[in-house]
Amino acid sequence: MDSTFWGRGLRMPGFYSWLWEGLETTARGWEPSSTPGAAPTHLVTTAKSQPRPHLCTPHYSSDAIQKHRKSLSDWFSHQPNEERQFGPSFSLDTIHVDPVIRESSLEEILKPSPDLTILNQLQSPCSRTISLQNLFDADACGQQVKNVVLYGTVGTGKSTLIKKMVVDWCHGRLPRFELVIPFSCEDLSQSNVPISLRRLITKKYLHLKDVVPLLGSANLKVLIILNGMEWLNLDFQLSGTELCCDPNEAVPPSAIVVNLLRKYLLPEASIIVTTRPSAVRRIPSKYVGRYAEICGFSNTNLQKQYFQMRLSQPGCDGSGSSSNSEERDNLVEMLSRNLERHNQIAAACFLPSYCWLVCTTLHFLYFTKSVPPSQTLTGIYTSFLRLNFSGEILDSTDPTNVSMMKYVAKTVGKLAHEGVMSRQTCFSDEDLEKCFEVEMKTEGELNLLNVFRTDVFGFFLTPCVQTGKEHTFVFTIPAMQEYLAALYVVLGEKKTLTQRVGKEVSEVISKVSEDVTLVLSIVSKVLPLRILPLLFGLLKMFPRFFSRLSGKDRDTIARTMAVEMFKEEDYFNDDVLDQINSSILGVEGPLHYPDEAPDDEVFELFPIFMGGLLSRRNRALLEQLGCSIKNLAAFEIANAMKKTMIRNSRKWLPPSELMDYLVFLHEFQNERFTAEAIRSLRAINLSSVKMTPLKCSILASVMGTTSHEVEELNLSSCHLDVSSLQTLFPVLLRCRKLHLQLNSLGPEACREIRDLLLHDKCVVSTLRLYFNDISDEGKRALHALRRDRDGVQVLVFLTVGTDVSDYWAFILSVVKKNLPNWDRERVQQHLSLLLQDLECSRRQTGNPWKKAKFLWVENEVKKMLVKMQQGTL
Repeated sequence: MDSTFWGRGLRMPGFYSWLWEGLETTARGWEPSSTPGAAPTHLVTTAKSQPRPHLCTPHYSSDAIQKHRKSLSDWFSHQPNEERQFGPSFSLDTIHVDPVIRESSLEEILKPSPDLTILNQLQSPCSRTISLQNLFDADACGQQVKNVVLYGTVGTGKSTLIKKMVVDWCHGRLPRFELVIPFSCEDLSQSNVPISLRRLITKKYLHLKDVVPLLGSANLKVLIILNGMEWLNLDFQLSGTELCCDPNEAVPPSAIVVNLLRKYLLPEASIIVTTRPSAVRRIPSKYVGRYAEICGFSNTNLQKQYFQMRLSQPGCDGSGSSSNSEERDNLVEMLSRNLERHNQIAAACFLPSYCWLVCTTLHFLYFTKSVPPSQTLTGIYTSFLRLNFSGEILDSTDPTNVSMMKYVAKTVGKLAHEGVMSRQTCFSDEDLEKCFEVEMKTEGELNLLNVFRTDVFGFFLTPCVQTGKEHTFVFTIPAMQEYLAALYVVLGEKKTLTQRVGKEVSEVISKVSEDVTLVLSIVSKVLPLRILPLLFGLLKMFPRFFSRLSGKDRDTIARTMAVEMFKEEDYFNDDVLDQINSSILGVEGPLHYPDEAPDDEVFELFPIFMGGLLSRRNRALLEQLGCSIKNLAAFEIANAMKKTMIRNSRKWLPPSELMDYLVFLHEFQNERFTAEAIRSLRAINLSSVKMTPLKCSILASVMGTTSHEVEELNLSSCHLDVSSLQTLFPVLLRCRKLHLQLNSLGPEACREIRDLLLHDKCVVSTLRLYFNDISDEGKRALHALRRDRDGVQVLVFLTVGTDVSDYWAFILSVVKKNLPNWDRERVQQHLSLLLQDLECSRRQTGNPWKKAKFLWVENEVKKMLVKMQQGTL
C-alpha cells in the first residue's frame, strides 16, 4: 500500500485513489473559458465599447460609505474573549501576520502534487506566491480578474485573513475598492426565502440604502466578499438556477450567489469567495479568474514573527507595564530555538491556528496574573476547537448535516484513544484504515470521509518528521491526542457492540413507542385484557435495559478516569504542566534521545482532560460544537469515580504525581467534589516540584475549597520566591509543619514569613527555612520567635548567634534524606556557606566548649561535601 499521505497536499493511499477518478472526470468537464472569471461576452462588450460618462458620487453616498467603513471596522475589529487575554493593546488592526498565499489551479486542487508536503514547504520557499492586495491583478494572459476563489483547509486562517482585509479597507489600506460588502455564506444558507440583492444588502447594511442604486455603475469599484462558500449548495445549471440580472428581483440567496459569479448580477463588481478545498469544485472553473490557496505559515520566520507579536505585547503578562519584557523576550527566544531544531513543532505551527494555541498555552503557563482564575488547560483546548469548528458541519450537501467536531470525536478520537491505550503516538496507513473503518462505509459515508480527508485531516494529524518514521502520522500537537481520546470517552463513543446496537434500537423504539401505544389503545377493545400488560411491558423493557447499559457505561468512564490518574508506571515523570512546557519550548541542553523518541510514551494528560471536559463551562462550549454531555451524565460520572479517586489519593504519591492530582481537581471545576477530595489529604509533599506562579495558584485554589488544617506541607526545593508566599499565604496559615528550605527566599521574604507566623489564624509550629538566602538581620528576627512564647520554632541556620543550633544534626539528616531529589549543585553551595558561617562563629567565641562543638559540626559538614564531590552521597 502506498504509505504517502492522507492529508492536504499529498498523494492519497491506494485504497482511496478510486475516489479521485470521478472527481478528475468532473474536472475535465470544467474547461476554463478564454476569459475565466469575466462577465458574459455581451455584457463585457457593452461595457468596453460604450464608455460611460464620469458620474460624481453624491455627497450623501460618500457619507454613507464612511459610515459603512466605521461600522465594519467596529464589527470586524471585535475580538472574542479568547483574544482579549493578550493585553489591551492587542488588536487585529495593528498586530497581524499574513499567511503565505499561493496561486493555484483547479487541476492542482483535485489532484495535489506529492511535492507539496508540509515539510517540503517548510524547507523550501513556496513558489507562485501572491499577496492579498494583488489577488485581482490581471492573469498571465493579461485578462482582468473579477472572481477569485481563496481556499484553505481548516486552521489556515481564511476567516482571519478576510477580517484583516475588511479592516484594511476600512482604514484606507485597500484603495483599489471604494466599497466592500461582506456576506457570510453560513447566514445566507439559513433561509431559502426569495429576496432581492438590493434588499439583501440593505437588510444587513441599512446605512447603504442610498448607495445601493449606484452598485451597477462602472465608476463605483465594489468588492463583494462571500465567506465560507462550503455552506451553500450551489447549482450552476440553468435548469436549477435561472439567469437573473435584475438586483431588484427576488430569488433564493443561493441564486443570488450563482448569478453574481456568473456575472449576470453586478458584472462590474469584484468577488472574492473563501471556502474549504472540498467545496471548490462547486463553482465551474469558467467562472473563476484566479484560484489562490492559503498555505499558512510555511516559513518559520513568519511563525517567529507571530510569536514575537503575540507574546511581547506590553500588558499581556497582567502587570500593566513593560517591566517584565526581559522574561517575555526570553520566552520568545526559547520558542524560536525550539522551532529551529525541532521540525515537528514547526510542522504544527504551519497552521496559524496552532500558533495561537501555542501562544495561549504559554500565556496560561507563564502570565498567570492576566489569566482568569477559572481558566484551565482543558478550557484552552476546548476554546481552540470552538474558534475553529463552532457551528461547522462536515458537508452541507449531505442530508445528515453531521457536526464536524462530532465526526472528529468519533473517528480521530477513536484513533487517539487506541493510541493512548497502547502507548502509541505514530500511526501507519493500516492504523488509519482500521480506525476509520473504510471497508464498512456506505457511499454517503465515504463521501463524508473524503470531505474530512481533504478539509480537516491535516488539522489533527501530520506526517512524522522523525528519521525512519516519515511514512507514519502523529498528532499535530501531542496533547491533542490525549484531549481527543478523553473526548471520545466522555462522549460515550467507547462502546461494546451490544451497547452500540442497544442504543440504536432503543432510540428507534422510543421514537415509535408513542404511536404504537396509541394503536394498542385502539385495538385493546378487541384483544383479551390479559395480553395488554405483556405488550406494554415488551415496549418498555428494552429502553429500561438500555438505561442499565448506559449506567454501566458511565461507571466505565469513571473507572477509566480513576485508573489512568494513578498509574504507577507514570509516578516519577515530570508533572503534566512541566511536560506541556517542555513540548513547546523544548529541553535546554543535550537530548536524551538524539535520533529517536523514547519508547515509553507518557499520557498523563488523558485523565486530566477527561475531568476537565466534565466541567460546566467546557460542556457548554462542547454543546456549541455539536458534542453534548448532559448534566445528569456528568453528575453520575462524578459520583461513580469519587470513592475510587479519594481512596487512591490517600496512598503515598510522589510529589509530581500529587501535583498532577491537584491539577486534575482544578480542571474538574467541581467545588464540592474537590472539597471532599482535599479533606482526605493531611500531609502534602510537593518537594522538588518547580512551583511556578500557575502551580501556586492551582494549589491555593484547590486548597481554598476547604478550611481544614494540614499536618505537614513540604515545599522544599520548589523555586519559591516572595510572590509565591503571597499567593500561598492562606494555605500556609493552615499548616502545622512547613518545609520551605532550599528555595529562592531572599531578605525581602522575611517580612512575609514573620507576618505569617504572627498572624492570629496561623497554626504553624518545626518551620524550616535553611538553605535560603536570608540576611543576618532576617535570620535574627526569625530566631527571636520562640516556641514557648510564639508557638513556633524556626530553623534557619546551623548557628544561633555564637552557638551551634540544637537542631544541627536534624537539619543535616534532612539534607541527606532529600539529596536525591534536590539540586545537588545548590546544596553544595549552601553547605559551603554553612561551613563559612560555622568557622566565623567559632572564631568569635572564646568558650572552649562552644569551639569544640563548632569543630565537630564543621567536620560533619566537610564530610558531606567530600562525599558529594566524590559522588558517594
